[in-house]
Amino acid sequence: MVYRQHETATMRVVACVCDGGASTMRVTEVLRRKGGSVVTIAPDRSVRELLGLLAEHRIGALVVSDDGVHVDGIISERDVVRRLHADGDSILDGAVSAIMTAEVHTCGPQDQVDELMAVMTELRIRHLPVLVDGRLAGIVSIGDVVKHRIAEVQDERDHLTAYITG
Repeated sequence: MVYRQHETATMRVVACVCDGGASTMRVTEVLRRKGGSVVTIAPDRSVRELLGLLAEHRIGALVVSDDGVHVDGIISERDVVRRLHADGDSILDGAVSAIMTAEVHTCGPQDQVDELMAVMTELRIRHLPVLVDGRLAGIVSIGDVVKHRIAEVQDERDHLTAYITG
């Protein structure tokens, strides 16, 4: 597996360049099915606001972005819980940028879903923003990856059943 690095003034984005796998399903197919909308939050917004957005949209992470296009970081429920445990509830009124993950692992639309599964498992991450020409184009969660893998396995099963019984 190869990693591509993008430097910006405020952070570094590390992107996986997936180099193949058994499946040919690509990120672009996942985004086509789920849509490319991404909920973002500005780095100067409060953690309390972040929690409101997570609850409102029933999601586990937000991309941190000043302009909604470039990735400044990512923040998940886990990040908040860990910091609450370490620093107490004073973090709730602090800026998201104080607790976000600045080194963001990303992927591209042509990356293979099987490779994303491996990256997510190896790095113990659950969300990968999708970038096209350095611009935010979507986000893929481990749930999206699992859902599409299950659909793929069911499709294979149906084809084998039809072959055997046909």
